[in-house]
Amino acid sequence: MNVSDAVAERKSIRRFLDAPISEALIRELLTKAARAPSGGNLQPWRVYVINGETTPRFLEHVRQSEIREKPEYAVYPPDLKSPYRDSRFKVGEDMYALLGIPREDKPARFAHLARNFEFFGAPAGFFCFVDRIMGPAQWSDLGMFLQTFMLLAQEAGLDTCAQEAWANKAQTVAQFVHAPDELMLFCGMAIGYKDTEQPVNTLVSDREPLDAWATFID
Repeated sequence: MNVSDAVAERKSIRRFLDAPISEALIRELLTKAARAPSGGNLQPWRVYVINGETTPRFLEHVRQSEIREKPEYAVYPPDLKSPYRDSRFKVGEDMYALLGIPREDKPARFAHLARNFEFFGAPAGFFCFVDRIMGPAQWSDLGMFLQTFMLLAQEAGLDTCAQEAWANKAQTVAQFVHAPDELMLFCGMAIGYKDTEQPVNTLVSDREPLDAWATFID
């Protein structure tokens, strides 16, 4: 698989099979992903992997947690404007249509969102933390690292879902993985094999045309 194919085929999977993922493969992919660009070579990512027998223990920990969570950050700006608001609304409606959940069925929609905190059924995942002293430039490093991992996973025949929703369960996650206080949870990553029989996994989000966001200067 070449890079263009991996970019085209990668998408967020929201229903995974329970087929196991070898630790050796995850180690290999993380090692390769660490070649992602990093300003000043800071390599700010700090990763905690959940896999194998650890996964059910972790998920039970999440279910039983009574921590009153304070989100690490707002995943979306509070006053999201067009065209960003429109894009977010459309991909949400497209996803729920594939799930067969109408807009008025709020409990079902919330139940689906809660599956974030089960890795959408994936057998493995990891959490990407960053030192709290780091700023926006290092956050961009995290994005490049995560995208590199997802493309490598695609090449290896795996599927993924990057999950910023885990920022709303940061204290619960940190407690389980024993992350030090100076680290902030940036996002989670579900890893596994997609369930090809689930319609939601056919979702391909729209992208705006080049001329809507790129300006070529004469």
